[in-house]
Amino acid sequence: MARSESTDVLVVGAGPVGLTLAAELRRAGVACRIVDRLPARLPYAKAVGVQPRTLELFDRMGLVREVLDAAVPMRGQLTYVNGAERGRVELVLPPEVPYGFAALPQCDTERLLEEFLGRYGTGIERSTALMGFAQDHAGVTSRLTTASGEGTEVRSRFLVGCDGAHSAVRKGLGLTFEGGAFPEEYMLADVEVGWDLPPGYGVRSMHRGEDGAVDDLLVCIPLPGNGRYRMSMLVPPELSAARQASGTAAGGDGVAHGLEGGTAPALPDIQKVLDRLAPEPVTASALRWSSVFRISHRLVDRYGEGRVFVAGDAAHIHPPTGAQGMNTGIQDAANLAWKLALAVEGAAGPQVLAGYEAERRPVGEEVVGRTVRHAAEGVQADPTDRETLLLREAQLLVGYRDGPLVTPLAPDDPAALRPGDRVPDCGGLTGDIAAYPVRLFDVLRGRGHVLLVYGDHPAGDPAADLAAAAREFSGGRMATHRILPADAPGRSAGVPLYHDSRGEFARRYGVGEGAAFAVRPDGYLTARLEPPGVAALREALGRIFAP
Repeated sequence: MARSESTDVLVVGAGPVGLTLAAELRRAGVACRIVDRLPARLPYAKAVGVQPRTLELFDRMGLVREVLDAAVPMRGQLTYVNGAERGRVELVLPPEVPYGFAALPQCDTERLLEEFLGRYGTGIERSTALMGFAQDHAGVTSRLTTASGEGTEVRSRFLVGCDGAHSAVRKGLGLTFEGGAFPEEYMLADVEVGWDLPPGYGVRSMHRGEDGAVDDLLVCIPLPGNGRYRMSMLVPPELSAARQASGTAAGGDGVAHGLEGGTAPALPDIQKVLDRLAPEPVTASALRWSSVFRISHRLVDRYGEGRVFVAGDAAHIHPPTGAQGMNTGIQDAANLAWKLALAVEGAAGPQVLAGYEAERRPVGEEVVGRTVRHAAEGVQADPTDRETLLLREAQLLVGYRDGPLVTPLAPDDPAALRPGDRVPDCGGLTGDIAAYPVRLFDVLRGRGHVLLVYGDHPAGDPAADLAAAAREFSGGRMATHRILPADAPGRSAGVPLYHDSRGEFARRYGVGEGAAFAVRPDGYLTARLEPPGVAALREALGRIFAP
């Protein structure tokens, strides 16, 4: 007979998405278990790009320092066509953005997240597969099996599938996964080369035939290490034929996406491509791993049903153009985690869980469409200015203005920063004790829901009254911080106080007189209140917290 156990949330899949979700749940005090069918972490550099927005989320979690220490900067990309350099893209963001683009092998991202999760006493239950589940009005009963054949029934309040493109949770829910597959097959290889190209730059080298079409391709992304790159290139016919003969073209479900079985490329296979396409003569060495992979583009019809949800590749898959996949999944996890935490505590407003799909599915749809366009036509397929393009690739333009959980401003309100927008960072915040200024992200780090009260609006309620109301309406879950102009006198009155010594907060948030900003745990704005009042705060928090 199978053993019976219980937890608040069962997370299936221990990749970056599942680990982020589990870590955010544990950070919020929610009991969870995370299982994975694999016996160990795969030592592969599959997803390697870490976007600035993901680094902001890691900052909020308290993990960013470890990630920055392990990663290397992505400074730009060099493009070559038929051996000649055709352009250089510099990955430069506006100075107010706190983090740049980074590269880190997926296995190292998973290692850091697993270590972070371990601080909360939670580890990955490996060699454990989900065999099926059933849900009712009160929870979900999942059947798990270990490699030894031992069966366990786990009763949880919620179940989340972060189990990839071939998700058992998605299939168990009966969600559709519409889309298609690209006909091309690619090789991936983690190798070292000794060329003289500038460090920190990716390489995209193409050959165009007489008709102008690309018939050969090499893409190299820098990794930590001396001359180390993750390279991708088209598969030669002999490897493609070997793979097809092995019968591993898909995961048994018609979804041809990700690493495939069959014959793996060897160094001579990689060297042949470098001989044709490398910007300068070079020899590949130190092959750590290699594989053949396919690319599909698919999106679920729903991000969940009842008490069961999907996130990451279980919900959306698409070309790796722009390193959007893992980062989009990590944002899925950060978005869902705080909602589940409130629901487990019985403190979630009526639209909070539905808000996950309402907010994240449009993002998934946009990313799938954009990466498919870019894979076929290049980034020039989106006619926009360079700064907007980079901000979008950095995932800094993701927002939820039309979502059900924000308090919208009047259409004629001129504010640029609006509810649903990402909360920007700023510097120059000084306190009464520390002799050095801090960033706003320092203030928000490790916290959940936060109310930022700026200045004193003549028609607004006092900061102390707002802080008391925030505690009451959130059930004690919202902290308040007060920010004053540089020259304004003020005492804390029980509310942590900072002065905007350089005026950065006022500029970035577009405030003159007093205002209040309700910030969610995932770093998005719930409400902007001008003037700040207890009644308006009650209405705004009523969308998030149960009465």
